[in-house]
Amino acid sequence: MKKESLLRILGATAIAVAAGATSASAQSIKIGVIQPLTGAFAASGNYVTNGAKIAVDEINAEGGVLGQKLELVIEDNKSNPTEAAAVAEKLLVRDKVPVLMGAWGSSLTLAVMPKLVEYKVPMIVETSAATKITTLGNPFVFRIAPTSVMEADFFRNRIDAFKLKKVDFLVVNNDWGRGTVEDFRKMFKDKGVAVGLVETIDPAAQDISAQLAKLKSSDADTLFVTAAVEQLTLVFKQAAALGFKKPIITTGGSQNPDQLIAQAGATVDGSMHLTTFTPWVPEATSFPALTKRYIEAWTKRGYAFPGVTESFRGYDGIRTIAAAIKLAGKAEPEAIRAALWNVKLDGLVGPIVFAKFGPAGAESGQATPQFRVIKIDHGKISVVQN
Repeated sequence: MKKESLLRILGATAIAVAAGATSASAQSIKIGVIQPLTGAFAASGNYVTNGAKIAVDEINAEGGVLGQKLELVIEDNKSNPTEAAAVAEKLLVRDKVPVLMGAWGSSLTLAVMPKLVEYKVPMIVETSAATKITTLGNPFVFRIAPTSVMEADFFRNRIDAFKLKKVDFLVVNNDWGRGTVEDFRKMFKDKGVAVGLVETIDPAAQDISAQLAKLKSSDADTLFVTAAVEQLTLVFKQAAALGFKKPIITTGGSQNPDQLIAQAGATVDGSMHLTTFTPWVPEATSFPALTKRYIEAWTKRGYAFPGVTESFRGYDGIRTIAAAIKLAGKAEPEAIRAALWNVKLDGLVGPIVFAKFGPAGAESGQATPQFRVIKIDHGKISVVQN
């Protein structure tokens, strides 16, 4: 064969392969996922990401959406707000994803939100609790996680059972922690419960003994703590070392109690946690059959059970996006945004239906998860309030 003919054949083959790759890519619907895969919140971010992967695998096994496979384009925000904004822009500009899910922490999500407005692309917020995320006036935000106001309202209706007179706070020093104090403080004032000390923790802090020493000396009867599971472990260990005896209640929707038991042992006995998902007691969840199916899928992959208490957020988030794309009839940002208002889905977090929050004409979507209070005693987890 002549050299010129061979080159023509090779060139044609390369073009055909490239065209095939482009065609294959065009047959998938990309979903951008922004999570902390490294940094202070890495454990939780990886759990959420794995939950998202399970959802995609299930949906694709059933034929995908609109005859196309879903494809996750995952970016690490490194537990840093500046990085979160940068990877959001990368997903929107280079990868041209029509929808996002993210970004775990409230400060991370708030950093991404201006990009949603700039590029007019919707995002499912799967974890962040700061109330202002859905009250600032961003019509591209749809949150399936509870707000700290919702947590406070749930607790308001059950507060008598806890016989509180005065409470202190120990919270991570970011939008999530500060927002929780603000929302719970209002609720406690309405219920006649005094608020004493408010101590903060730097997100990367490893020594919390100074704050705990002050809280130990206060005249409050209960300590409310808002922090990620890594720092909660430190709180319980260091509190025990100081002889801290007051009841501790955590907020945040899910605090990996299994991980706390594994890492902090008996120091977590007697603690209570406000949560939205109770995989340890499937029958206490909103949809027990769905819960059991998800736990089976999680464990089948060899993932450790404690991760379930964070991973469900990613699972629900991707299923919500898939439902919206199906309703929209096309994978385009504005069509998906409009369709999200009509989504009605059974989620692990409870029924997922969006209500309007924020300024008229620029409302964000907010679902209303269902809450429970769980208690840890001798390494066992029980539901004490529904």
